[in-house]
Amino acid sequence: MTKRDIVLKISEACGVKQTVVKRIVQGTFDAILESLQRGERVEIRNFGVFFLKKRKKKIGRNPKTGEVVPIPERMVVVFKPGLKMKPSSQVPL
Repeated sequence: MTKRDIVLKISEACGVKQTVVKRIVQGTFDAILESLQRGERVEIRNFGVFFLKKRKKKIGRNPKTGEVVPIPERMVVVFKPGLKMKPSSQVPL
């Protein structure tokens, strides 16, 4: 499913113009991104949590040459699904 599919589905369900829904969906994504850039945790109840996690620096290898390449420490976005997202949960979708 793409962002366009989401916009179409919401537009049909709510009877609102696609351009309005598109701005709302994009605004939601932008707000999540801005919060993560500030280092904040984003929790959407019954859906999941987005947060930043630090990956340690490590030593990698170039598979072609075998040369040792240092991989620096970095922050990555992690998503932890909520109860309704987990396939093993007994909560119906």
